Amino acid sequence: MRAMLLALSAAPLLAGCVSAVKTVVTAPVKAVGQVADWSTTSQEEADRNRGRALRQREERVGKLTRQRDKAAQKCRDGRQDQCQRAEVLSHEIEAVMAEPM
Repeated sequence: MRAMLLALSAAPLLAGCVSAVKTVVTAPVKAVGQVADWSTTSQEEADRNRGRALRQREERVGKLTRQRDKAAQKCRDGRQDQCQRAEVLSHEIEAVMAEPM
């Protein structure tokens, strides 16, 4: 009888322990889930990153194209050094376009 009385009086004290045990037991599972979220890329993130890379490539090609056009105009005006620069820029544009995404 005395053991039963002791167990009943200790029950409210154990409620906090059960909560703590639950937290300790579920913490590794939650941590693994968070790591999985951090280590994987969603389709939306992949699309966003690909779009960003495409825009950066287009900006680079646009800048090189403008530089090549200016060099080509100067070449037509008789500056031989700019003819070679225009050719180099054309090859650089081709290289940028051939890079894998």
